[in-house]
Amino acid sequence: MRIFDVHTHPVFMHAGATPADARRLVAHGRAHGIARMVALGDVLVHGRLPTAAQCRRINDETALFTKWYPDYFIGFCCLNPTLGALAVEREVERCVTQHGFRGIKLEISNNARDACMTPVMAAARRWGLVVLQHTWSQTNIHQRRYHSDPADTALLARRHPDVPIIMAHLTGCGYRGVLEAVGLPNLFIDTSGAFPEAEILDYAVAHLGAGRILYGSDLPIRETSVTVGRILGSRLSLAQQRLILHDNAAKLFRLAK
Repeated sequence: MRIFDVHTHPVFMHAGATPADARRLVAHGRAHGIARMVALGDVLVHGRLPTAAQCRRINDETALFTKWYPDYFIGFCCLNPTLGALAVEREVERCVTQHGFRGIKLEISNNARDACMTPVMAAARRWGLVVLQHTWSQTNIHQRRYHSDPADTALLARRHPDVPIIMAHLTGCGYRGVLEAVGLPNLFIDTSGAFPEAEILDYAVAHLGAGRILYGSDLPIRETSVTVGRILGSRLSLAQQRLILHDNAAKLFRLAK
């Protein structure tokens, strides 16, 4: 079964930015059946509030991977929305027109409810991009001023129904995160985030349908065999597993299956 991983960080805390590192990562992925990866960048290397220049450096590193392996990596543009509309618009346009990026990655510079998200979503709409929003239940870590709770990411999707949004970290969002996504067809959830928990994937499919779940590993933070195993070891049908592991992402990015 071919696999499409929508949540990876090929460069992580300065490590991994050489051609040799890229070859090893691609070999690792292919050994596990992964046909494509979304490269999200070294998003926290400069802390939670990177400058415009730091965002450019993060994105230029991601662009190396899409240049070296254009049929394997899909680049996402790392942004700090608090820098303002002009900085957001310029960096998104640069990432799309110069590097061919297909999405936007948002980490913990701000909460997804904040007004500074409006230019981000306008840029996503203009360029036809997917938005991946870092999300984690704030009942656990209590940092909602800049971390987005599932309710915040769901509100973002409700405000912008014409922009496809990925709520990152199924395990981190938990059962409440699944329920927040009900009735929002533009909101997907990726399967990354902490160690697998029994039944949560089945619960997500039961409430959202297999068509709203995307496989994500959070590589290199998590081991691929474990993150793939949580799908293959579930009670889902082969057809549902195929959707989650590959076909949903291929459809989202308008790629041939």
